[in-house]
Amino acid sequence: MSNILIIKHGSLGDIAQASGAIQDISDNHPNDDLYMLSTKPYFDLLKKNPNITDVILDKRLSRFNLIYLYLLMRKIKQYKFVKVYDLQNSKRTSFYKKVLFPKATSDVWSSTETTLPEGANKIDFDKDTVLNRFRHQLNVSGIKTDKVTKPDFSWSCEDISEIKEKYNLNKYIILFPFSSSHLTIKRWPYYNELINKIKSSLRDEIQILIAPGPNEISLANDINAKIILDNDKALNISQLSSLIKDSYFVISNDTGPAHMAAHLNVKGLVLFGSHTTPKKVSIEREHFKAIQVSDLTKLSADKVFQRMQEAIN
Repeated sequence: MSNILIIKHGSLGDIAQASGAIQDISDNHPNDDLYMLSTKPYFDLLKKNPNITDVILDKRLSRFNLIYLYLLMRKIKQYKFVKVYDLQNSKRTSFYKKVLFPKATSDVWSSTETTLPEGANKIDFDKDTVLNRFRHQLNVSGIKTDKVTKPDFSWSCEDISEIKEKYNLNKYIILFPFSSSHLTIKRWPYYNELINKIKSSLRDEIQILIAPGPNEISLANDINAKIILDNDKALNISQLSSLIKDSYFVISNDTGPAHMAAHLNVKGLVLFGSHTTPKKVSIEREHFKAIQVSDLTKLSADKVFQRMQEAIN
């Protein structure tokens, strides 16, 4: 039995996307212990993944913080990892490789850098879809891939029966109208208009919910939907996963919860402007589709409502 390390720092959508790759790595190392190196927001979540033995916390402090870097590298070395799967593929993790395994090839350190197709450069390779890049990286590293392009995030769910009972939840549509404060370009501005159309059409047949994040609770009051919280606090990721998993339909901006919905196999729509493409971020699934426009302010509530009805029917 050997120790294997997987590196994935985030974001939330990235963690959901990596579920298939983690499953494939686990399936190909049935007699080994798998550890995750990740950050605080996903530390407790990743401990729930049945394929992971334990999670190592990376605070991602400055690389010039030599004391922190020394302690982290020393801790990682104590595990005597025989192979590392770098699913983050960042400048930081490339730096970690130079410290931990400076001469390693893909046999020891699997990353975009060590598995680039012959004649390709990283900039061009990174234009491919996220899941295709994962599949290529793992295949070159000797991993048989069955799940990497079909991530299943259902392992993240937990029991929310008390929350559902408190809010009397049965059949509901959940909306995610927000985004990171520095990515307001991702926000579609017509959620209240859409809500009015849904309520007018479906009346009392279905509830309309929002589950704001910790920094979105004050903004949630501007949306004409039922706000779902846990004792006045934002739901944790596992609670949110379960709320999404049990939903009738999801409509979202391009945010972490949209990627969760895609890989929880629920019906829904994600709304894209010009910041990237649904194909590039591998978000469309069998039941979860995207609407992309050049300018989100020109995407009407009528259009989204029409697409919702078509998807439901």
